[in-house]
Amino acid sequence: MIIVVVGKESPAYAETAPEVDFRFVADLSEADDVIETMEAVIGRVPPEVLARAKQLRWVHSPAAGVDADLSPEMLGSDVVLTSSVGNGAIPLAEHAMLLMLMLNRDVPRWLRAQQERRWDRFRHGELAGRTLGIYGLGNSGIDLAQKAKAFHLHVIGVRRRPGQPSPYVDEVYGEDGFDRMLERSDFVVVTAPSTPATTGRFDAAAFARMKQSAYFVCISRGGIAEDEALLEALRSGQIAGAGLDAHGVEPLPPESAFWSLPNVIVTPHNGATSDGTARRGEQIVLDNLRRFTAGEELRNVVDKVAGY
Repeated sequence: MIIVVVGKESPAYAETAPEVDFRFVADLSEADDVIETMEAVIGRVPPEVLARAKQLRWVHSPAAGVDADLSPEMLGSDVVLTSSVGNGAIPLAEHAMLLMLMLNRDVPRWLRAQQERRWDRFRHGELAGRTLGIYGLGNSGIDLAQKAKAFHLHVIGVRRRPGQPSPYVDEVYGEDGFDRMLERSDFVVVTAPSTPATTGRFDAAAFARMKQSAYFVCISRGGIAEDEALLEALRSGQIAGAGLDAHGVEPLPPESAFWSLPNVIVTPHNGATSDGTARRGEQIVLDNLRRFTAGEELRNVVDKVAGY
């Protein structure tokens, strides 16, 4: 059995599946001689390679979001696609709490005062008693909800299947409760994946439904919020501010207005860049490798229609 790994060589692969012939490559172009006989790929598979890979049965994405993997060719194939979803849930939830706290307490004001050596005391907010609305109750959303309860927030959430149990979430809505979630929340945090159903979900109408005192935070994927609508909401005072780790265009261009708005905190899609994320990602792929070679059901199988 031939499995191609797009990435650095690691002895953990052979230790997990000693019977496999592993090919470690920087790019699939380096594995041209085994494209037609490889049975699995750990890494992204371009459409032109997928068309030639007649023996391919499994592709594992090292990323949590698979929107870039879902080419028309992948959607139309019988290849099983799995992801590393859940590997960054903990640091992403921590990052969301960080952005919420920074916005709530106007931390940029303190940082400016520190740079100017100026003693600037002011009355700031607190999270206790506020309402957090989470759009997307997957791994990151649930972990965020648990952390938010420790800060005494009331947590409501929107998910595609509202009937699924959601610990730490006080109220769960389906998509039909999206507007109500927006109207009630003091913080709206996006933890949903990028799919056809979520792209552009936060448009001008959505921001118009939010409280003027509310904050918008995005830690999952850019494009779920329409950039121009978000900019207008921030400039006009329709919402109080935003914390943005995921952006519609990445890297965020130097000329982007988001950099200079006083009510915006920008981070460079860096919320899950931790050793823990890498470690959990490796654990997921090695577990799936063991399952694949043993003929067992794989973890994190992507619903290609739903997009995650």
